[in-house]
Amino acid sequence: MSTAVEEFHSSANRVTRDAQLRAFLQRTLLKYQETRGRQQAAFQDWPSARQAAAEAKWEAVNHLDHYLVQFEENLLQRGTKVHWARHGAEAREIILGLLRDHNARTVIKSKSMATEEIHLNDALAQAGFEVVESDLGEYICQLKEEPPYHLVFPAMHLSREQISELFHDKLGSERTSNPEELTLIARRVLRQKYVQADAGITGANFAVAETGMISITENEGNARLTAALPKIMITLVGIEKVLPRLDDLALLLPMLATAGTGQPLTCYNSQYAGPRQPGECDGPEEYHVILLDNHRTALLADAEQRDALHCIRCGACLNICPIFRNVGGHTYGTTYGGPIGSVITPHFRGLQDWKHLSSASSLCGACSETCPVKINIHHHLLHNRRNGQQEKAIWVEQLGFRFFTFVANSPALWQFFMELGRFFEPLLKRVRKTRLDPLRPWTRTREFPPLADQTFKEWWRQRQ
Repeated sequence: MSTAVEEFHSSANRVTRDAQLRAFLQRTLLKYQETRGRQQAAFQDWPSARQAAAEAKWEAVNHLDHYLVQFEENLLQRGTKVHWARHGAEAREIILGLLRDHNARTVIKSKSMATEEIHLNDALAQAGFEVVESDLGEYICQLKEEPPYHLVFPAMHLSREQISELFHDKLGSERTSNPEELTLIARRVLRQKYVQADAGITGANFAVAETGMISITENEGNARLTAALPKIMITLVGIEKVLPRLDDLALLLPMLATAGTGQPLTCYNSQYAGPRQPGECDGPEEYHVILLDNHRTALLADAEQRDALHCIRCGACLNICPIFRNVGGHTYGTTYGGPIGSVITPHFRGLQDWKHLSSASSLCGACSETCPVKINIHHHLLHNRRNGQQEKAIWVEQLGFRFFTFVANSPALWQFFMELGRFFEPLLKRVRKTRLDPLRPWTRTREFPPLADQTFKEWWRQRQ
């Protein structure tokens, strides 16, 4: 069985050789950049908006104990039942227990990365429940039996022709490359699923402590139907999604839309606070909210990288990342890909097994510059690299770094090895990129810079 790092290298090599897929991704993300640039310019002061959003998230995350309790109390007052899940297995058991208690058999889901994180669909299917994704992109990925490709655009790697062929094979529809017709094909199937569903499961973009409301933002309206039609509604939300005040949504909702899709505001923005009240015509008879930890408090305890919990899952860092553009979303092998995923996945799933993601970066800093809540993403990638070495470095790497430290602290030794390097440089050029080259995994795609003819000290002495 291959390891995560072996699968990453294998997938990266395969995708980077697929010129057609890479060109498709580049075109798609270039359009996003142009659209986002126009919408970002509509803000009176985008840097100040980023700062205000960062401060709102800082306030929430650094006082999480207070705001989570306030959030729970306000939900309970409206008749919502609140559950706390320490990890993914506990969250799955809570959801399965709720479905069994209500004799549910069919489940409709709106888009939720938290449910992807805990592999909920697989657990529901194994337990005998029929589960259907209602988000169009997620539904396409479900039919294709693969995970989402991107946080915001789950099926961005598929062309219209590929989606048409998928619908033809799975749904028996006629082939078409018209986007509207493809949407209608999926809609006809999904509308029946809404009516038949016994339970609806949603995620959440934000959780407002002041009012005890779940905020969901979307472009298709599927989350509204997921919440309105079934008798029982379940929301799974990571504890870091909490916000102090309802006023914070006035800034974060348009920022999420701008950073995520280049829109001024997403088409549907809904807040849910409880089950159907007397006199209301729709909504669930029971509403359950599950607050998911799943290693988030461990990241919260790390003061150096705590601000990674500020992430609003807009996907902007993925869209701008040169590595993501070339290796694609599935290469990362985890729920959260791209730069932010490379930061948080080692915390969520184990540093030693996933530290390779933090090395899959050029450290260009574009992710930090584009993040709407000012997470210092590329600096955290360096933190993970350092922590991975300190925690459990390979003995060869340990020996190499210790030797380098010893030499670098001695001017005489440094000068000696510089002269030695100049002497052997012609020989190294001959063996480079051959099987005799000990550094072939690195030099196969890179060139060492040539050593200078003289050091600065030598140059200075000549002019004295």
